[in-house]
Amino acid sequence: MSSSQPAESARDTRNADVRIRSFCSAREIGLLKFNPQFGAHAQYKSLYTRKESLEQIAAQPDANVTLAVQADRMIVGFGVLAYPEPSERWAQLQPQVMAEVKAIEVARDWRSKKVAGRILEKLTSHRSMEEKIAYMVGYSWTWDLDGTRKTAQQYRQMLIRLFEPCGFIEYQTNEPNICLKPENLFMGRVGQAVDEQTIQAFKWLRFGIDP
Repeated sequence: MSSSQPAESARDTRNADVRIRSFCSAREIGLLKFNPQFGAHAQYKSLYTRKESLEQIAAQPDANVTLAVQADRMIVGFGVLAYPEPSERWAQLQPQVMAEVKAIEVARDWRSKKVAGRILEKLTSHRSMEEKIAYMVGYSWTWDLDGTRKTAQQYRQMLIRLFEPCGFIEYQTNEPNICLKPENLFMGRVGQAVDEQTIQAFKWLRFGIDP
């Protein structure tokens, strides 16, 4: 997932211009402001409530922290793509083959402006992703149901609509945490350069089988 140069694009919104920038370094993130809406709400807490958390991830090898930045250097959206922790099931496939979309989040005031889709596109469009299996795990207890005024099933469908245009499809798995609630979601994107042996290994891994 490494990139020698960050990629950047612009998207106009009804409020102001916002820049979508991928592979942000820890130093770049440190120079920006963090929207206070990425915090604790009455019924919801963001996965990353501090800018320093994004800086730490950006310092990891091959991690991709993609930001939506307003003209006043305020972060209004972010996405995180990184390798799974060694203790997780998805790290068992092969070293640095599976990469997790750990977060896609947009400040409440900036939602419904197609910012999340642009962030996800930047996370997954780098050429190295064709050699990897990208995946996301949707746990309903991490969703902002209060802020979006959606039920868990409606939120689940919203995530599917967000990820499908970037090549993700829903996969079945017996991973215990995902199976805790029926609305939980596992989606993956298999890169075009991933070989058939790895694809078959991914199939068995989803069900914890060692063929």
